Amino acid sequence: MKAILAYFNHPLLKIPLLSGLATGVLCFLYFLALYALGIAPLGNIRVLDFGIHIIMMIAAVWYYRKYIGHGMLHLWEGITICYVLNTIAALVTAWLIYFFVTQVNPDVFAEYVVNSKKLLLEGKKQLVDQFGPDTFNDQWSKVSNMTPGVLLPDELTKKTALAVLPVLIISLIFRKQDYNVLQ
Repeated sequence: MKAILAYFNHPLLKIPLLSGLATGVLCFLYFLALYALGIAPLGNIRVLDFGIHIIMMIAAVWYYRKYIGHGMLHLWEGITICYVLNTIAALVTAWLIYFFVTQVNPDVFAEYVVNSKKLLLEGKKQLVDQFGPDTFNDQWSKVSNMTPGVLLPDELTKKTALAVLPVLIISLIFRKQDYNVLQ
C-alpha cells in the first residue's frame, strides 16, 4: 500500500490529480449555476466549461514549472499534466452530473432527451437525404433509448477531443529545457 501511495505522491501525478479534482468540482458548479438560472444545463452552452479546464491546465503547468521544475519543463511533462488533469476533471464532472440527474432531478436528463429529439427532427431532411431513412431511424432509436449512463463516456470523449490542441499549445508555451547537456 505504501508503494502505491508513494507512486501517486510524485508531483507529476499529484499536481494534476488534485487540480483535476478541483476542475471537476468547478465544472459541476458551472452546471449547477446553469440549472439555477433556468438554462438547460446539459445543452450546448455547457461546453463553455472547457474554459475552466484550460485555465486550470495553465495554472497546473505553471505551478509545476515554477516550484517543481525550478523554471524547467519538458514537453512531455506539460502534456502529461494537462491530459491527467483533463481526464480526472472530465470523470469527476461526469460522475457528479450523473448523480445529480439520477438522484436529485431526473427531469434535467428528460429535458436533454427532448432537446436531442428536437435537434434530430430539425436536421431530419438533411440526414435522410445524405444517409437514408435507416440512419435517421437508428439515430432516433438511440436518442429515445438514452439513459443517464451515456453522460459518462460522452463527457470523457468530448473533453478529450476538445483538449488536443490546447494541451499541445500550453505544453509548448511553458516548455523550457536545460540545453547545457549539449555543450
